[in-house]
Amino acid sequence: MLKPPYDDTPDLRQAIIDACLEMNRRGINQGTSGNISARAGNRMVITPSGIPYDRLTPDMLASLPLDGDGPAEGPYPPSTEWQFHLALLKAKPEMHAVVHAHPVHCTALSINREEIPACHYMIALFGGNTVPLADYALFGSDRLAEAVVEVMTERSGCLMANHGAVVTGETLEKGLWRLEELEVLARAYILSRTIGTPHILSAGEIDEVLGAVANYGIKSA
Repeated sequence: MLKPPYDDTPDLRQAIIDACLEMNRRGINQGTSGNISARAGNRMVITPSGIPYDRLTPDMLASLPLDGDGPAEGPYPPSTEWQFHLALLKAKPEMHAVVHAHPVHCTALSINREEIPACHYMIALFGGNTVPLADYALFGSDRLAEAVVEVMTERSGCLMANHGAVVTGETLEKGLWRLEELEVLARAYILSRTIGTPHILSAGEIDEVLGAVANYGIKSA
């Protein structure tokens, strides 16, 4: 298991590919609609655009400078979503991975333009009493990157209007874990609404949970 800080090595690139394949295996992504990046020194390594994960090899991934000063390097263009990956890694130096996909239940809520309220205490895994919704903007645009970073200032995950979901991770493994947890949360919230009216936990109740889950889940070191 790779531990941050990461370097741009074949092992890191293969770990990104493996995380993409695992994302599809777990049913939290379909086809090539998702994308994953990792901080590697002063650069970002990210999946290329539109290539099936099972065809990827480490040399096919793209690399961009984190300061945005310079072109992408690699035989294929980076994911069309590279802007918000780069923006999140710049805004959150403690995070080393960004995982984006279109999980069905997260996407359904995003189509309804709804955030996820404090329907379950596990919402605290994302840093507060909601999983917020980023405003709609064209995929791959600077405006979308700005919207995502704005709502994730104090969060490690968000929904993206009429689009999907994105999370940050202290490691690649934790990013994948967090996205799966987000999809489970979205599914439970939708299901609870089909059988009644969900009871939403209070801000005080979530504040108690925030302290308790500070070191919950897969360890980053």
